[in-house]
Parts: sequence; C-alpha cells; structure tokens
Amino acid sequence: MLEARQLTKYYGAARAVADISFCIQPGEVLGCLGPNGSGKSTTVKMLTSLLGPTHGEVLYGGTRIRDNLAGYKKLVGYVPEEPNLYPYLSGLEYLQLVGNLREIEAKALKEKIDTLLNLFSLNVQRHSTLGSYSKGMRQKILIIAALLHDPEILIFDEPLSGLDVTSALIFRNLVQELARSGKTILYSSHVLEAVEKVCSRVMIIYHGRLIAYNSVERLRQIMAAPSLEQVFADLVQQTDTATVAREMIEAMKQK
Repeated sequence: MLEARQLTKYYGAARAVADISFCIQPGEVLGCLGPNGSGKSTTVKMLTSLLGPTHGEVLYGGTRIRDNLAGYKKLVGYVPEEPNLYPYLSGLEYLQLVGNLREIEAKALKEKIDTLLNLFSLNVQRHSTLGSYSKGMRQKILIIAALLHDPEILIFDEPLSGLDVTSALIFRNLVQELARSGKTILYSSHVLEAVEKVCSRVMIIYHGRLIAYNSVERLRQIMAAPSLEQVFADLVQQTDTATVAREMIEAMKQK
C-alpha cells in the first residue's frame, strides 16, 4: 500500500499543500483532480520522491520511503506532465538509456523495447530523433519508459497529453489491465471522463487541501450530481463558465 500522511509542502512562505492524507491499495487506481495551482503536481512529485515534504510522510508497505529512497525509486514508474526528453537521442536510444539505468538485462530490454514500440505504433520512427517527434509520440515514449522495468507503483501525471483518440483508448485499457495485475496506480489528470472511467476512487485537491476523497459513485451520491464533471464543478468551480463564454463572444464582436 502506498500511503500519504499529512503531506505538507511550503515553497518559502507560500504553502502549496496542507495536511493531505490518502492511501492507494495494490490493484487500485486513485484519480487525482484539481484546478491549475491547486497543489496537485506538488503532491505527485512528493509521491515520486522528486520533492521532499516540509511536513508529513510518504510510506510504502508501511515503511517510510525516505528510509530507502534508492530502493523505493526502483519500484516506481512515472510519466511526468512535461516531456523533458533529450531531443538529440532517437526514441530507441532514449529507451535503451532508461533500461540501462534501470539495470534491465540486455536481451530482455531489447525484447521489451521492440514489443512496446510496435504496440505503440512507433516502430517505424524508432531511429528518428525525439526532437522530430510530435507531442503525442513523445508522450508514448514516456509511457513506454515508465513501463520498462515492470514497476509496482505507477504514477501518471496528465498521461493523455497529445495522444490521439486511438492511443488514448489503448492507454485507458492499459491502466485497467495494470490495475488488474496488482499495480498501485495514481492517475492525475484534467480529463474528467477518463478519470471517471478508469479510477476506483478519486481525490480532489483545491487550494492545497483535500476537499473530497471517495469512489466516483459515492461522490455523485453525496453531491447529487449526474457525473464526476458536475461533482468537480460544484466543489471547485467559482466561475460561471457559460457567462464567461458569452462575454468572450461579445468581446470578439466589438468594433
């Protein structure tokens, strides 16, 4: 079980996250939602150990991850929100680099890379530089890189960014299969429909605080809302979006 206990993070005097607690069981997909600036990405980075909390703890299997960060990182596969890749490497070279850093045996690494590049429809472009890839192609490389070492924990931060419809559907099914195989998964996204379809439970972060944490069905019941989108809007939306849209059209028409 992956557990966050009272996670709090300050950047100087600015508080990004305050007293957030949750857990993710093996075989579960926990959705993480929140508007821009809510503290969602900070929470994700604390789970990956890229950021240390100011207060609080992340535990895995009941053990504090800070007691063995190197061991914990070996268990984690992470797809970051921003695809910061080496543009001069080819897709194949980047995956070989990741596999070598993960100490995957050469024969197994080649077989994994060949299979995953083919399944993600990137085999033809394997020798092209990442700088020539589209955003969706780079996203596929990030996903493959996160899967190569068969991690116990998978953390996806906006994983559908740039993916075409077919690739997004494949990824959605992939997440469900990973959960069925016993992986522990955090799925952070703005795509509410995808979160609603793949996540066992959802947490909503707003102004750095956890304001909702339950199954999608239970949240709909509590909020008397027909969809997760409506639950999210009722909890965090402070703007009349329809009115804003009409005012934008009026502004466009001004002469």
